[in-house]
Amino acid sequence: MDRFESMSAFVAVVEAGGFSAAARKLGMPLATVSRKVSELEDFLKASLISRSTRKIALTQSGQSFYESCRRLLDDLGEAERTASGEYQAPRGELIVTAPIVFGRLHLVPVVVEFLKVYPDVDVRLLLDDQIVNLVEEQVDLAVRISELPDSSMVATRIATIRPVICASPAYLAAHGTPRHPDELPGHDCILRTKLATPDAWPFQIAGAIKLFPVRRRLVATTAEASIEAAMAGAGLAKVLCYQIAEAERQGRLVSILRDFEPEPLPLSLVYARSRLVPLKLRAFLDFAVPRLKQRLQQ
Repeated sequence: MDRFESMSAFVAVVEAGGFSAAARKLGMPLATVSRKVSELEDFLKASLISRSTRKIALTQSGQSFYESCRRLLDDLGEAERTASGEYQAPRGELIVTAPIVFGRLHLVPVVVEFLKVYPDVDVRLLLDDQIVNLVEEQVDLAVRISELPDSSMVATRIATIRPVICASPAYLAAHGTPRHPDELPGHDCILRTKLATPDAWPFQIAGAIKLFPVRRRLVATTAEASIEAAMAGAGLAKVLCYQIAEAERQGRLVSILRDFEPEPLPLSLVYARSRLVPLKLRAFLDFAVPRLKQRLQQ
């Protein structure tokens, strides 16, 4: 038995939430993953994973062993990066995740500039509006537009981003401009399916946040689709200010209900805390932070 491979398979099963998902992540047959974990349990003479339910559950021994394996694999990965020179010069692949619209509008131009300056660094961009787990997905850096919970992550704040309600001038001319959030049920609204409360929008009233019901006329899965629909006159959309900055300059969209906007959200660059920060990451942070700040101030 190759203990390193078996430990890696066990950790993958735990972090993927199942044997099938781990097999896909590792690019390994399901039977092989299951066999490696079984061999590890035989070697340790202990049950690590309870297989009595469809969803895996760690035993007490399994939880303790997982935490030890995770530390060992992290230490090994750091040793390999040190030996390969990752801490001596910016080189290797840098994996960055960001929301789709922010990535297209702001991150891609900065990354293109960065690649010209650092020829030994390659960048993989993961543009997704869903939160990506940096540790499980082995991501180096994330752009987060939200309040950040206390964690082991390091965050560099870049800017604050206003949530806004917008509509096309044509829609407002035809249906009127709402002056207060309680008028929203009388308007067509474009909703996002992935919002926590899709049928209600938050507004600040007398210093407190209050949810106001809205009338759904169109539901979209992405911010880009919502913005396109709003520009076409389909109704009111709830978006982030940077997403419609150009459309506002062109007069294609108008922000409304500005007096009732919630507090702006922090936009941060987030990465996992480590004893040593790879130079490729440090180089990107030093390069990207001032450029992103400048772009968002325009």
